[in-house]
Amino acid sequence: MPRPRSTPCPFNAPTRYRRSRGDGRYRAGPGPPARLPADPKERPHHDRARNRRGHPDGRAHPGVLLYQDAFGLRPHLRDMADRLAAAGYTVLVPNLYYRNGRAPVVELPELIDIEQGEQLFALLGPLLATLTPEVTARDADAFLAWFAESPLVQDGPVGLTGYCRGAFLALRTAASHPDRIAAAAGFHGGNLATDAPDSPHLGAHRITAELYFGHADQDPSMPPEQVDRLAEALTAAGVRFRAEVYEGSLHGYTQRDTTRYDAAGDSRHWDALLDLLHRALPA
Repeated sequence: MPRPRSTPCPFNAPTRYRRSRGDGRYRAGPGPPARLPADPKERPHHDRARNRRGHPDGRAHPGVLLYQDAFGLRPHLRDMADRLAAAGYTVLVPNLYYRNGRAPVVELPELIDIEQGEQLFALLGPLLATLTPEVTARDADAFLAWFAESPLVQDGPVGLTGYCRGAFLALRTAASHPDRIAAAAGFHGGNLATDAPDSPHLGAHRITAELYFGHADQDPSMPPEQVDRLAEALTAAGVRFRAEVYEGSLHGYTQRDTTRYDAAGDSRHWDALLDLLHRALPA
């Protein structure tokens, strides 16, 4: 029986927050939901846009910025952040849709059926459209400033990991903030090397971080010609990188709460990600 072809998946969505230590920041956990200011544009980098996961010992550790997929903040991403924290990192998982409200901006089922997700994707499309290069650059400035100021984060550069659209943002951030990024990974990312004038691969010459990409198999949003174009751009720029296609793992393979989840691909992703981080940012 032939494998189903992968179809592009937009982005990510939910989680509740509670105030922590009276410092105005919000952390994932039980409790009443926090609300953004009435006009989010007035404070585009409000602390409530952020979900922080620290190592249990409470000491400073290397920082990792985790960029969500299309569906946004939700318990699954919190679990991923907790796994990185347990590995020795202080992790920041921003709600990239915070201008549109607190997470979940779009209500999600417990299991997201990507093959039957047309209605859900129609709701996510306008949210994704707000994430312009200018907006995401300002957000990256604020997220990296938090790492620089937090007593939970060691001095020095940080790591990035991104999923789906988050891989796109990780590549773009590695290029826009080369002095702040030591390592960046992207998994089942899409449109990383298109013909568009603002395609993220065009910033390869500015990247100093070590990169890793785990491309999905049969992914229309990252076809072989884009995989090759990205590799060629990184090679020409002298960037240290490794890129692999995860055969049999379709777009979204790391996301346990979707119908695209692939346990083998997810396990391989964790091995590659932690290997990269431990090498570039020893915990």
